[in-house]
Formats: sequence, structure tokens, C-alpha cells
Amino acid sequence: MASAALAQQRGPLSGTKLVIAGFICALSNFMVVLDTTIANVSVPHIASALATSASQGTWVITSYAVAEAISVPLTGWLAGRFGTVRTFVFGMIGFGIFSVLCGLSTSLGMLLACRIGQGLCGGPIMPLSQTLLLSIFPRKQHAQAMGLWAMTTVVAPILGPILGGHISDGWSWHWIFFINVPVVAICVGGAIMMLKGSETPTQKLPIDRVGLGLMILWIAALQIMLDLGYERDWFSDSTIVMLAIIAFVGFLVFLVWELTEANPIVDLTVFRHRGFAAAVAALFFGFGTFFASAVVIPQWLQLSLDYTATDAGYVMAVTGMSAVVMSPVAAKLTEKVDPRLLVCFGILWLGAMALLRTQWTSGAGFWSLALPQLLQGIGLPFFFVPVTTLALGSVRPEETASAAGVMNFLRTMSGAIMASIAITFWRDSARTARDGVVGSLHPEQAEQALLGQGMSLDQIRLLVEGLVNRESLAIAMNHTFEVAALIFAVSALIIWLAPKPKRMTGPVVGAH
Repeated sequence: MASAALAQQRGPLSGTKLVIAGFICALSNFMVVLDTTIANVSVPHIASALATSASQGTWVITSYAVAEAISVPLTGWLAGRFGTVRTFVFGMIGFGIFSVLCGLSTSLGMLLACRIGQGLCGGPIMPLSQTLLLSIFPRKQHAQAMGLWAMTTVVAPILGPILGGHISDGWSWHWIFFINVPVVAICVGGAIMMLKGSETPTQKLPIDRVGLGLMILWIAALQIMLDLGYERDWFSDSTIVMLAIIAFVGFLVFLVWELTEANPIVDLTVFRHRGFAAAVAALFFGFGTFFASAVVIPQWLQLSLDYTATDAGYVMAVTGMSAVVMSPVAAKLTEKVDPRLLVCFGILWLGAMALLRTQWTSGAGFWSLALPQLLQGIGLPFFFVPVTTLALGSVRPEETASAAGVMNFLRTMSGAIMASIAITFWRDSARTARDGVVGSLHPEQAEQALLGQGMSLDQIRLLVEGLVNRESLAIAMNHTFEVAALIFAVSALIIWLAPKPKRMTGPVVGAH
């Protein structure tokens, strides 16, 4: 968790130094957030290059998210033990090294290992960049500093799919990782020169080694089970059964240990606050479902509709455009309107967009696909901005940092878990839909008509196979978003279990 050392500083900067230091912190945050989405549209390229399936290719996304989630609770301890700036610099260096190794990967196993390293190093950078901005800016400019930080957090996911698409189509997928290197060099050099005066005191702090080990064990077992489940036909495979047992038992032991440990790696006692528990539950299911859609849609566009990675990136990126416009409105309303009402509206809006996507067909044009994405951005700020206010406003002031760590740990985990489940559900639905599509065909009539046009039997089989796959995947997408709409609806109801918060919270030091 974030410690008091995170909030200490030697004084704000001014003039040119402040501008440069602020740029460095914002750029580092931008890069780490960018890497959460830049690979989304590149999965088919990566899977093809490494001779693996598209579903296995999504492990490139989930492995990064899981590793990032694991490292977030360690941010406060690392900063208190080694210093905020020193932890920031070494995290950036590690992120850069693993980015190079990701680009040099020649197998899926090597790429996944390097993505895990990238996530472990990148996880603390987001909260540390926020902390450093608060440290170097004068108190009267903290709102501007957090506005700068929030803008990079919003803009990076917009540019991620577009940049990833252009790089994958124009150069190669390797460069979506190599482009991090010059950014890392700038940030590391700038941090050493401009931020050394903002270093925090260090002290020997206890760390919950057992809790950390248990957390890694059950999270790793759960994620591997979810990622391998589809390929191994789930619980008919002994490995999947064993992983499920390890994840379940490990999770229970982890809960007991963390609730009784004096210095837990994750402070679960904050869940005693009903408002926090309800807000985090809504965030877990709502954000996880949103993130899962951002993983599934680009794959469908490229595998079924023959979209390039660049065009798929444009479809995905329009969400961010409307989100940027509506963010100030949502922030302003959060100060005046019951945040539960805003969260409910935001989640239900996302559910309505999921229902709109159930009308997608294999012949949908660009704007039929992009319109729900564009409209979705309107509701996002009404979900994400007030849900944080609601969650952190429900705990005691001294628990705010711990609550922020728990909330963002679960948010990141939800993305990885729900993405894996969504990919599996989509693939299984496509397999079921395929039987229905095949049953509705009249092969004899089609065969005679196509033979009359001069096509060979092999050409006819390939044409029919492609048509069946295309329609099956489209039907599966409809079913996937029907379920997504249901989950959004449940999430919107969950938020009303929270009482109206008695206090509002501003930017949280160490929040991720």
C-alpha cells in the first residue's frame, strides 16, 4: 500500500524545471497506459507470426494486465523502502528492457514472459507518476497537475489501437514494443536530472512475503486456467482441474492470511465499508466487461470482416473521442449530483451500447460498427469518475490510500479475467452457432449453382467454409454482447447497495 513516504517531498518546482518535470511524469504515465491497448489490434499479427491461435494471442494482453495488478499493491512498500524517484527510475528502466525483449521474442512463451516482466515494472509507474506530479507542483496547482495526469490516462487508450494498427500494418508487430525505448530514455534521463530533489526518505519496512506469495499463486493459477481452458476443453483436462483447485484453495488461504496479518499486502478490511464494497463490485464487473469488449471486437473485425489492424484501431479509438469531451461534464456533475445516480447512468449507458452491438452483422459497414463505440464514450466518464468518488468517500480518511490500492488491484484483475472469459465464450458460441448455420444451408442447390458459374468443388468448399465461419463468428458476437448487457445491468443495480457518501475525495496519492 502507499505509505506516508509517498507523500513527502522537498518542495515544489517552478519555471522551466516544473514544465519539464511535469512533462516527464505525464509522458511516463502515457506510455504505460498506452501499452494496455496498443497490442489489442495487433493480436492477429502476433498470433500469425508466432504460429499460434488468436485465442492464445490474447495472452499477450492478459499476462501484462495480471502482472501489473500484482505489482500495484507493492508500490507503497517499494517507494518507502527505496525512495519514490529511485523506484520510478528503476521501474522505467525495467519497463524499457522488457519492451526490447518483447520485440525480440521469437516464441509465444518468450513474449509472455517478457510481457509479465513489462507489467511488473510498469505497474508502479502510474501511481508513482501521479505522486510525483503532486510533489513537484505547488499545492494551488494540484488540480491542474491531476488534470494533466488524467488527460494522459484518457488519451493513451485512444491512441493505442490507432498506433498499434499503423505499426503492425506498416512495419511489424515488434515495433509496438520497440517504440517504448526512446520514451524510456527521455523519461529516465529527465527524472534523474529534474526529480532528484523530490526523492523521499527511505526506511526498512516489513513486507508480507507470505501474502505476496499466496497472491501470486492463486492469481497465476486462475489466469492460466482461464487462458488454457478453451484449448484444453476445460474440466475434462486434469491440468485445468488442478489449476482450479490451486486457485480456489490459494484464494481462501490468501483471504484468511490477509485478514489476520498485521501488515497485509492487500488491506481487505476496507471491505467492511458497505459503500466501498458495492462500488468496487460494480467497478469490477463493469470495467471488466468494458475491457473484454475492447479485446474481442478487434479480433472479430480482423478475423471475420477482413479489417486491417489500422482500420480496427480507428473503430476502437472513437470511444475515447467522446469520452474526452464528456469527462469535464462528469467531473462537474460529481460535485453536485448523487454519485450513485451517475454511476448507474454510466453503466446502463454501456449496457445500452452492448445491446446496440447485438445488431451487428457480418456485412456491417464502418459507421455501423463505429457508432456504438462513439456513443459508448459518452457514458464512460459518468461511470469511472464518480465510482472512484463513491468508493473512496466511503472509507475513513486514513484508509484512503489502502482503499485506492485495493480498488485498482481489483480493477486491473477484472480486465484480465473478463477478457479471458469473453474470448472463451465467444469461441464456444461460434462453435455452437456453426452447427445452426450449417443446418440452414442447402448445399446441393448452392453447389449446382456455383458449378454452373465455373467454380471447382474445392473452390466451392472453401467459399462455403469461409461463409459459415464468418456468419458463426457474427452470431457469436451478438450472443457475447447480450451477456455483456446483462452484466452491465446487474452492475448498475449493485451500485445502489452503497449508501450516499458523506464526504468527497480528491486525487489520491498512490492511486493507480
